[in-house]
Amino acid sequence: MKKAALLLMLLIPLGLAAQTHQQKAEELLSKLDIYQKASLMQATSVAIDTFGIADYNWWNEALHGVGRNGSATMFPEPIGMASSFDDELLLKCFEIASDEARVKFRMAKEAGTHKRYQFLTFWTPNVNIFRDPRWGRGMETYGEDPYLTARMGLMVVKGLQGEDKDGYQKTQACAKHYAVHSGPEPDRHRFDVDVSQRDLFETYLPAFKALVTEGGVREVMTAYNRFRGVPCGANPYLIDTLLRGKWGYEGIIVSDCGAVADFWEPGHHEWVADQASAAAAGVKAGLDLECGNVYSFIPEAIERGLLTEEEVDKCLLRLLTVRYALGELEGVDPWSNLSDDIVESEEHKAVALDMAHESLVLLLNKNRILPLQEGQKIALVGPNADDVELMWGNYNGVPKHTITLREALPDAFYLHGCDLVEPSDSIDTVVNQLADYEVVVFAGGISPRVEGEEKSKVELPGFYKGDRTSIELPAVQRQLIETLHKAGKKVILVNFSGSAVALAPEAESCEAILQAWYPGQMGGTAIADVLYGRFNPCGKLPVTFYKSDADLPDFNDYNMASGHTYRFFKGEALFPFGYGLNYSDFQILKAVRKKHKMVVKLVNKGDVTGTEVLQLYVSKPDDTAGPIKTLRDFKRVTLGPGKKAKVKFNLDDKTFLWWNEAEGDMGKVDGDFVVKVGNSSSI
Repeated sequence: MKKAALLLMLLIPLGLAAQTHQQKAEELLSKLDIYQKASLMQATSVAIDTFGIADYNWWNEALHGVGRNGSATMFPEPIGMASSFDDELLLKCFEIASDEARVKFRMAKEAGTHKRYQFLTFWTPNVNIFRDPRWGRGMETYGEDPYLTARMGLMVVKGLQGEDKDGYQKTQACAKHYAVHSGPEPDRHRFDVDVSQRDLFETYLPAFKALVTEGGVREVMTAYNRFRGVPCGANPYLIDTLLRGKWGYEGIIVSDCGAVADFWEPGHHEWVADQASAAAAGVKAGLDLECGNVYSFIPEAIERGLLTEEEVDKCLLRLLTVRYALGELEGVDPWSNLSDDIVESEEHKAVALDMAHESLVLLLNKNRILPLQEGQKIALVGPNADDVELMWGNYNGVPKHTITLREALPDAFYLHGCDLVEPSDSIDTVVNQLADYEVVVFAGGISPRVEGEEKSKVELPGFYKGDRTSIELPAVQRQLIETLHKAGKKVILVNFSGSAVALAPEAESCEAILQAWYPGQMGGTAIADVLYGRFNPCGKLPVTFYKSDADLPDFNDYNMASGHTYRFFKGEALFPFGYGLNYSDFQILKAVRKKHKMVVKLVNKGDVTGTEVLQLYVSKPDDTAGPIKTLRDFKRVTLGPGKKAKVKFNLDDKTFLWWNEAEGDMGKVDGDFVVKVGNSSSI
């Protein structure tokens, strides 16, 4: 009897432990009525005390560090992190973000708060292709190239989701916005996109496919726009045929905020008649979670025969399973050992500085005016020299301390000079105040205050509701820089922006140009380190910098062959994709193909240690309808003065993946390919 009792005692806990998260979710689901079910399928999910369900908000942000939730380590905006071409460092950044996320979730729970942005499901990364530099949200992406976007996006997912612990998930990442979405911002609630199958699979989908099939991303967010007449959030081709069908995705699908309301609202898609019809369309398509409140009409949709409860259960089961998997429904936290003081710790800020260093791209350096000499007399001028919020970009946290360029250059004479698009003093007054200074560091460009997501109130010259109507540097800045140049000043432009700026006149009037993006809380230090040679710049452009507005196709044209991005642009770029200078002198001595490898011999002929980013591009001369060239690999190589290295690139099936018309997808094709390795796409 004693042995039997002992065996029973062992079996009971083992049986409970063996119950899966899905089995627990199924048991809970069976107890809920349709009104409770509908409430749990909205991003702001209210508590159901009867069954011990706490409130939960699915909407949380971690675009470049934990966002909108107080203090957190802020890395550069993603477009800047893409410039690093350093996927391993990016992984480290998002491991930090997920650690801080777990700590902040626990702290909020202990404080008894349950606000939006305090939970564990993060709606990042944005892996849309930055198709046109006028798009205000392009700063949230990893650039214009499908390969770079996929490779960097995979690291975001890996770092943010982390490794499961004791059978529980650390956090969830989300690939967005699916699919074919890149502006214009004011039209996104009514815009219908129709692109060729080739453009779809060759440009717009590769990053999403990679994050689903290789990265195990746990959420996918659908875009606002329609695709071939059907809103993305209810699109059977995108959701059933591709995402859940061809790619085998089993995770959560979530709408963008207010996107289900767009299905019916006047002036938006007007695709269905009313809210109940919109709710039914989303659920039937497999849209598990709505950011909005249209899903409160699910009971009405069932009453009207537009929807069945079984279809609702299928979606809700996925959501409840996730809540168990995160430990949130049971109050389990395997990461409770993480200390509160890791949030914005010195160690984390050091990584933010590393990423800020690597994000900076040196575009111009005439007569090697940079690096400056320590103690050299300089003036600091411009609208972006002392703007803390500018450094954060968008979807940001609020660090306890952010270092602006003015703080990082305490010995420089500082003068505001002008605002972004308007003068603050007369140009003559500014020039007269700089009479004693030969070198002027001009902190200019634009700002997340004027570019970004759907900024309905922004209608300044060159900007419209979050997008840009012109990619030229604002006229007031251009005029001031030109006047300083004519006055004999050596102007070093530090350009802050989330996107490409046409700097053709500045390439003539400036001695140096450093692209700073929105570099995060340590950005000022990073810029100063590059200006004075304490850090040798190594960033590369993840987007094309065009010469002028005249180089751009129609903003509404999603057809890649119209000339979008370096892969299809037939003109001459001012600064091409993949371009970036350094203080070393790297030269490729030889590139030889050996069986399934490309072996490149690289030498640093300069007198300082530096890092070069070698880039492998593939083209297919007999395919005149395809990309001119396309990135297929890159490697960062650090060499001391006079040192050489042999760098090997694998040439496998993925290297030569190409559009296969017969298969209607990317695959193997016959014919010759050209493989080139260089330090930019201009090879």
